[in-house]
Amino acid sequence: MKLKRLKILPILFGLFFSVPAMAEEMYMARTQQTFPEAMLALQAEIKSHGYKLSRVQRVDIGLTKMGYKTDKYRVVFFGKPEEIKWVADTYPEWIPYLPLKIAIFSEAQDTLLISSDPEKIILTKDKKLKKLLAQWKQDIHSIFNKMAD
Repeated sequence: MKLKRLKILPILFGLFFSVPAMAEEMYMARTQQTFPEAMLALQAEIKSHGYKLSRVQRVDIGLTKMGYKTDKYRVVFFGKPEEIKWVADTYPEWIPYLPLKIAIFSEAQDTLLISSDPEKIILTKDKKLKKLLAQWKQDIHSIFNKMAD
């Protein structure tokens, strides 16, 4: 069973972060909260930073079909609608990377959160967009720091 868990991480990374691995930086936080507690806390933290939840997508259905026994894998999509709209209108090539997302999953007794660095995914020279990406990065760091034990 432990071997299967290790195989899940690359699958998870591949599903949600489609930029080449060498071009991105991943952030990870671990909490000893149970999955349901961590999911509620994550959503509350996202909202407390002024973001709106877009959706929560289950990942475990595909994993279950592959033979893994889990029901504790989700991706939480979030953003500020006006910011997402501005980026989409100004830079439509970045639409596939929006809204922001955090993968959350259970591992043994812990719950892990993983996200990409927005500044490494969306490369730009536009000062306004750079400032926005820096804010998103700072907010993700803040959310992860509050979630981590």
